[in-house]
Amino acid sequence: MVDSNALLSASEGSETLNSEDDLEVERKSITLWRSPLKTLYYFGWQMFDEMKKAFQFAKLHKITIGVTLTIVIAIAIFLNVPGPHQKHVGWLNKEIVWSVWWIGLGILSTVGLGTGLHTFILYLGPHIAKVTMAAWECQSVEFPEPPYPDTVICPPKGTSLMHINMWVIMSKVRWESFMWGIGTAIGELPPYFMARAARLTGSELDDSSFTDLQKVEDPSTLKCTDRFKLWLQNFVQSAGFFGILLCASVPNPLFDLAGITCGYMLIPFLTFFPAVLLGKSIFKVHLQMICVVILFTADNLKMCEENIAKIPLIGSALHGPFTEYMEQQRITLHASSANHIKHSPTVISVIFNVFVALMLLFFLISIIHGLAQQKFRTLNQHRYYKRLSSDSLDLETVS
Repeated sequence: MVDSNALLSASEGSETLNSEDDLEVERKSITLWRSPLKTLYYFGWQMFDEMKKAFQFAKLHKITIGVTLTIVIAIAIFLNVPGPHQKHVGWLNKEIVWSVWWIGLGILSTVGLGTGLHTFILYLGPHIAKVTMAAWECQSVEFPEPPYPDTVICPPKGTSLMHINMWVIMSKVRWESFMWGIGTAIGELPPYFMARAARLTGSELDDSSFTDLQKVEDPSTLKCTDRFKLWLQNFVQSAGFFGILLCASVPNPLFDLAGITCGYMLIPFLTFFPAVLLGKSIFKVHLQMICVVILFTADNLKMCEENIAKIPLIGSALHGPFTEYMEQQRITLHASSANHIKHSPTVISVIFNVFVALMLLFFLISIIHGLAQQKFRTLNQHRYYKRLSSDSLDLETVS
């Protein structure tokens, strides 16, 4: 009788494990490529649920929302009413919009648990590169405003030249880089609070990769990437503030996992966020700025232009478009702001624009996949544990 019960229990455990694995496989198959209708159905359902939550939040916080809207309307009226303050409003509005733009791009770069939009590659990096090339070509960073920062052109002839070096260029782009770094730090808060709330309420995390690693008994059986994830979890947990600071100070695509670890292990917010903010907005941003500025110095660009044709197979095809692009940039830099020269797009600019469009498309698709899979997981998790509880009661009755 005992052996029969043990066998029945083992069989039930095996069936349970297979059922849970099947649900995970099915969840990952909910993509636009494999099941477009099912994916859009779950995505629409999740969006409807999020809208309901937003309305419920608004109903519960009527006073806060009312006060916020009143302040926003008052500021808008102040900014548009004629008066002597208007000479300062233009400058203030420009600085605020410029800062919010980069903070928003920083948030997009880290939000989404690894599926964020890589805005450093698409926006901040090219902006720093453009300023670097212009600084060396113009021998100045005092670019006319306007059109800077939308367009970079050299100062008028007769303007005193500057001694250009890496630190001068970095000072020109430091503010937008700092704002972008603040945005990336803010983008790390959702996984932290999500994991913290899950731990405090006793619910299961949506991120299965974290929970799976927590169950591993022998790390040597893991793949290299999973072993690094496990090491990162243990390091952040044991090292505290300085461990978080170190991980946030270097480009690290797995830092989302560190944020989840900090939240799940209930590391205090005043330990987590200051370390992330300092690491990402100061140390990491300056490291990235230095790399881009060095890469796009005048000497390096000249060397690249001279040697690109030597690349086997594709060198001759790349040399023409690259030389054309660099020459167009030089002509644009020396155009006057009043008579800005318009050029037809070069091959390189077209390729980059297509690349940006594809990255934006991939980002939107990843959002659809993420929300659809989240809805599927929420629905079937409840059904799965309900069935598991029912099966356990049936097994006890049989025994």
